[in-house]
Amino acid sequence: MMMDSDQFVAASGPVDARYLAFLETVSTLRPSLHRYCARMTGSVMDGEDVVQEALIEAYRKLDQFDESRPLKPWLFRIAHNRSIDFLRRKGVRDEAEAAAAVPEAVSPAEPAVLGLGTAVERLVITLPPKERASVLLKDVFDYSLKEIADLIDTTVGGVKAALNRGRTKLASSSAASRPAHSSNPELTRIMQLYVDHFNRRDWDGVRELISADARLTVADRFTGKFGEAPYFFNYDRWPWPWKLAMGELDGEPVVIILQRGADTWTPHSAIRFDLVGQRIEHIVDYIHCPWLLPAATTVTVAKA
Repeated sequence: MMMDSDQFVAASGPVDARYLAFLETVSTLRPSLHRYCARMTGSVMDGEDVVQEALIEAYRKLDQFDESRPLKPWLFRIAHNRSIDFLRRKGVRDEAEAAAAVPEAVSPAEPAVLGLGTAVERLVITLPPKERASVLLKDVFDYSLKEIADLIDTTVGGVKAALNRGRTKLASSSAASRPAHSSNPELTRIMQLYVDHFNRRDWDGVRELISADARLTVADRFTGKFGEAPYFFNYDRWPWPWKLAMGELDGEPVVIILQRGADTWTPHSAIRFDLVGQRIEHIVDYIHCPWLLPAATTVTVAKA
């Protein structure tokens, strides 16, 4: 699997076949990597984007990986660092630095484990990044204090202190603080037209909604200019019946990909859009990421 992998990230077009082989080898770890990154970023779609970045980085660094050691902690460390980069890009650098500056000496010998149910797990987004990571890795993924310290580049005492602070804050929390998504009527209008044209296989109608320089990302399969992708062809030959619908994923407007079951349509994954003016500028299609929707708090499908 050693490769000239720079072409995978640098070039526009389908992903390298050797990268797909790498993805297959780590397929059993994808849901847990996504779960971690989704909780760190506060969004199942942002979390998947971070996982994508982390796996690309891991693929490029395969020649540096010590094969005598477990693969999972190595991937988690890369994913953690990418999550912190994402949070800094989102404007929480000061919060991260303030959390890191808290003295690490104050901690119980072994903090009591907080009973983390699904709802409480999602509250970790209210914590500073270091506390967030420590609580997730210990109470959700059951890493040891030493493993967490190595992963987030701190000391065992630092992990204990972060756990103590994080658990104390979570114990007093009553509801998740999820940022509200601002309403964008134009985005809703364009997305509805996209759904209508797509379901009719009116590909010319879809193209009219998309800017000439639009970007397309099909997670794990393609990145580049929309006009260079065999996008419609691939949907036409998809092996199971599908249709699109308007919906929301954790409160964010998206297009939901529905899969036909025995007697009903069920949500399978989502498509995200960026709009500039009255044209779609970027499409991110997560059809190859079926773990996305199960990780969400709420999935809403609008009635036709």
